[in-house]
Amino acid sequence: MSWIQLRLDSNPEQAGELEDLLLASGSVAVTMEDNADQPVLEPAVGETPLWGQTRLTGLYPADTDMQAVLAHFPADMLGTCNQRIEILEDKDWEREWMQHYQPMQFGRRLWVCPSWLEPPEPDAVNLLLDPGLAFGTGTHPTTALCLAQLDGMTLAGTSVVDYGCGSGILAVAALKLGAEKALGVDNDPQALVASRDNAGRNGVEAQRFAVALPGQYDAGQWQGKAEVVIANILAGPLMELSSTLLHCLKPGGTLMLSGLLNTQASGMIAHYAPWIELAVAGEHEGWVCLRGNLAKAD
Repeated sequence: MSWIQLRLDSNPEQAGELEDLLLASGSVAVTMEDNADQPVLEPAVGETPLWGQTRLTGLYPADTDMQAVLAHFPADMLGTCNQRIEILEDKDWEREWMQHYQPMQFGRRLWVCPSWLEPPEPDAVNLLLDPGLAFGTGTHPTTALCLAQLDGMTLAGTSVVDYGCGSGILAVAALKLGAEKALGVDNDPQALVASRDNAGRNGVEAQRFAVALPGQYDAGQWQGKAEVVIANILAGPLMELSSTLLHCLKPGGTLMLSGLLNTQASGMIAHYAPWIELAVAGEHEGWVCLRGNLAKAD
């Protein structure tokens, strides 16, 4: 099926009204994107920040009368939005994405390979991945940093917690690298489905990898039992979840935190300092991974 898209350039004050008008005029989807290479970093709770120059794109079926669509918009507003109507090339978007996702190596042993391609090194530790709708392909710097750290660890026989597991990439990688069992926690049910699928795709038995929503796993079973706890999320949740993450960690165990900008590292280290000494273990494209070991009991 072919589509037509209407593109409008806006400022944050107009963006909400333009989005409503696009939907009211029959758009089946509206997207917003940066129109000036301006980053928007982690928002505060309750905030929905937009770029100073925001581009809105409304998607319409190919047979839509676009003159009737434009009639929904006030002429003075439309005149300031640099409006453009374009035919969107008909593509199989799933295959388009698959075409550009290639095997990637992390550290010395570990490869993450799309499930539809043959691993380039059959004798390596190969993680076959289909992320589905969940975060975690290895292409984001924070995931790459965590994978490289896992590759350099001795994981044989360990228990691992991946809090905010997304596609399950980190937990499954740990299991492929020798961990005995893992727990994946995520607040998105789709992530749990993707994690289960990816575990099965890699021959991981269900009893070795439990997945659950927050608060729905057996906390007593994991209290102080994990040799490795990983959380690749964002700074705000990492602070809010500090007691939850440390609750799972075994004395002497390793805590790994990512999803952090390098400017957020010192604040996070200070937040966790009363319980564990963290340090920057890796940095890539402005993102960092923090790592530290919980002190053993005397």
